[in-house]
Amino acid sequence: MTTDPDASLRASLNRHRLFASGLLVLMAALTAVSYTLPAGIFSRLLGDAAKAGFIGGVADWFAVTALFRRPLGLPIPHTAILPAQKERLGHALGRFVANHVFTEADIRKFLATIDSPGILQRFLSDPVATHPAAEALAGLLPKLLATIEDGRARRLLARLLPRLIGGRAAGVVVARALGGLVEGGRHQEVFSFIINQLKETLAAQEEPLRDAIKERVREQGGRLVGWAVGANIASRVLTAVNHELERVSPDSSEMRDAFDEWARREIQKLETDPERAAELSRSLKGILAHDTVRAWAWDVWARLRRALEADAVRPHGRTVAVIEAALANLGEVLGRDEAARARVNATVERLVVNLLPDAQAQLAGFIGQVVGAWDTPTITEKLELRVGKDLQFIRVNGTLVGFLLGALISLLLLLLPGHGR
Repeated sequence: MTTDPDASLRASLNRHRLFASGLLVLMAALTAVSYTLPAGIFSRLLGDAAKAGFIGGVADWFAVTALFRRPLGLPIPHTAILPAQKERLGHALGRFVANHVFTEADIRKFLATIDSPGILQRFLSDPVATHPAAEALAGLLPKLLATIEDGRARRLLARLLPRLIGGRAAGVVVARALGGLVEGGRHQEVFSFIINQLKETLAAQEEPLRDAIKERVREQGGRLVGWAVGANIASRVLTAVNHELERVSPDSSEMRDAFDEWARREIQKLETDPERAAELSRSLKGILAHDTVRAWAWDVWARLRRALEADAVRPHGRTVAVIEAALANLGEVLGRDEAARARVNATVERLVVNLLPDAQAQLAGFIGQVVGAWDTPTITEKLELRVGKDLQFIRVNGTLVGFLLGALISLLLLLLPGHGR
C-alpha cells in the first residue's frame, strides 16, 4: 500500500476550503434571513452587510479558483492561469531565482559563512575518504604520461630544454643543487666512490702499468738503464700512488679538504660568474643535443613511464601511497597555516564568482524546463496543495471585510439626512 506524501496537505486544504465555503453560505443565509425580518434599521444593516460579504466572498472565490482552473468549468478568459502559463511562469521563476537569489553579493556572503578550508582539511585528514581520491588521481597518471609521450610533446620538450638551461639561470639552478649536496656531505661520498674505483683500476691494471712505466724509463734512459732500474722505478711509482690513495681516509685528509674547498669555490663561481654559467650552459646544450644522449634519455623515460603506469593501477601501489601522503600533508598544512586557509577561501570565492554568470543562466533555463515539462494536473495539484490554504484565508478575509464594509456603508447611509426612513 502506497502512502500519499501529500495527505496532510490535502486534509488541511479541505478543512480551510470548507470553512471559507461555509462562511460564504452563512452570508447567503443571513441575506435571506434579513428579508424575513420586520423592516427596520437592524434588518437593513444585516441585509446590506450580508450581501456585501456574500459578494466579496464570491469574488475572492472566483479569483482563487481562476488561478488553478476554470470556475465552474466555464471558458472564461484569463482563468486557469497557472496551467495555461506554466512555461512562461517557469522561465520567469527561473530568471527571478537566478538573478535575485543567486546574486554575486549573496553568494559572497554565503561563502563567508562557510569554513571551506575546514571542510577540505577534514576530508584530507580522513584516510577512508582520501584513498578513493588518491586512486582516481593515480588513474589519471597513465593518460597524463601518454600526453607527454606524444610526438608533439617530445618535439616541444626538445625545443624548450635548451632554452630552460640557457643563460645565467642554468648556473644558478645547478649551483643550488650542488650546494645542497655539499651541505649534506654527499660530495664526499662521490669522492670516496672515485677513489675506490681508482684503487680497483690500479689493482686490476698493475702489470700493464708496470710494463708501461718500464717502457717509459727505457725510452728516456736507454735499454741498459731500463733493464737495470726500470722494474724498480715502476714498483716505487705504483707503491707511492697506492700509499697516497690509502691516506685519503673516510674521515679527513688534506686531499678531501682540498676537494671540499674546490667544490665550494666552483659552486660560488657558478652562482656569481656569468662566464662560468655561460660555459656550463654551452656544455649542457652540447650534451643534450647529442643523439646518443637524447636516445638514452628517452629510453630512461620509457622505462620510468612503464613502471609508473604499472604501479598506478595498483590500489595499494607506491603511487597511490605517495598521493595519499601528499593529500594528508596538505590537510595538516591547512590545519595550522592561516595563510594557506586564506588562499583556499580566496580560491573558492574566485572560482564560484567566475562560474556564477554561466551558473545563473543554466539555473534559469533548468528551472524553466523543469516547470514547463511538468504535467498540468500534477503542477496544478502540487501548487494548490502548498499555497491553497493561504488562498482560502483570502476568501475568508474577503467575505468578512465585505460584511463589515457593507454594514459600515449602510450605517453611514442611515445617518445621512433623508436616508433614515
